[in-house]
Amino acid sequence: MGWNSWDSYGTTVTEDEVLANARAMAAELKPAGWDTLVVDIAWYDPTARAHGYNENAPLVLDAYGRQMPDPVRFPSAAGGRGFGPLAAAVHELGLKFGIHVMRGIPRIAVEKDLPVYGTDYTARQVADLKHVCRWNPDNYGLDQSHPGAQAWYDAQLDQFAQWGVDYLKVDDMQTPFYSEEIHAYHKAIEKAERKHGRPMVLSLSPGGWVPTTHVDFLRGNAELWRISDDLWDKWSDVEAQFARLARWAPLQTNGHWADADMLPLGHIGLRAERGDDRQSKLTYDEQRTILTLWCMGRSPLMVGGDLPTSDRETMRLLANPVLREVTAGSANNGEIVREPIRRHWWEDDSYLGDYIVWKADAADWADGTASAHAGGHYAALFWTGDEPRECELALQSVVGIGARNEPWTVTDLWGGADLRVEDEGADRVVKATVPAHGVVWFALDPR
Repeated sequence: MGWNSWDSYGTTVTEDEVLANARAMAAELKPAGWDTLVVDIAWYDPTARAHGYNENAPLVLDAYGRQMPDPVRFPSAAGGRGFGPLAAAVHELGLKFGIHVMRGIPRIAVEKDLPVYGTDYTARQVADLKHVCRWNPDNYGLDQSHPGAQAWYDAQLDQFAQWGVDYLKVDDMQTPFYSEEIHAYHKAIEKAERKHGRPMVLSLSPGGWVPTTHVDFLRGNAELWRISDDLWDKWSDVEAQFARLARWAPLQTNGHWADADMLPLGHIGLRAERGDDRQSKLTYDEQRTILTLWCMGRSPLMVGGDLPTSDRETMRLLANPVLREVTAGSANNGEIVREPIRRHWWEDDSYLGDYIVWKADAADWADGTASAHAGGHYAALFWTGDEPRECELALQSVVGIGARNEPWTVTDLWGGADLRVEDEGADRVVKATVPAHGVVWFALDPR
């Protein structure tokens, strides 16, 4: 659970902006489980701008071709100190610090044929000039058949560990799927962790076309992996994630997570790649939907809005402790109902939306924290239509057929829902009016 600068600042975030978000997180969101700050792409580009990347950018590198923070945007990095001082400031707030990098080696390092730290090799010898990123011009690939390629990643990760980096987002790794590069980063992180005695999380991006057949490899090499391309504040982007999370939720395991991407909530687009300065275009009902779906699918939660200037209602949603409770304390999560609803069942062109139900069993957290709903369950009723709809769910579909007649306490997890439990024949049924593009989320506890 954390914050990433991409949705707000694109390639241009500054040290002051990172610290402002860190202070806001520590003050308002840390009690609810939010604990990580991530500086996204191009922190080493002094010419970074909104709405795109720069060809032939004069990247800031050290003598071995490793990226260094732009000292104008990150003044504490001056004098070769890198992100050490900023990471320390974030750690003092009780938070973790993360950064983004691109797969491969900077083109400038190759053009200058800089030495690879700790070896007799040079950047030109280890580079792969063919396997380059399709959308970012900063790097060449690395030739993983050359021993200097692993040495370059080892040196890069050693420097990040020295700075105090807790979380590393590596981009251009999965679309196409570069398995050798992923494994090389995994080995470099393991080496840095042994040397410096601090853990580092590996997050892989982007996620278009990543098949579930890769899950064992991904679990063995990373903590997070994206399962979609970039998601923005459009309902169509959110709606598309239902099917993706339905595929991946049964495969989620503690410590290794399919990632449904950042949450474009709050104040975004200040200097971002897409769109202009705005509060998220998602309605508050849609915001509850995205947060609920991510939690029921046990996706990591990484918000993109600028926290100090985000609207108060969004901050209130993010501060709901249930987000952490369900993400950390649930099991057997999955979609159990998905039905298209038509105004008239016999008219194909009268489609109104999909009624979707997710369930999960309450469980103790991996860190030993006891479940808030021991012996209970979670359920979410989603409605994708454009108008509110009365929806219902038989309790036996969540708690099991044998337990359907037991008394259950229903707890509204967002608040404000008109939840009703009624007996209908042999079934006990939960009924609620679900808002347009909205959700009703509740817990069931045995009395």
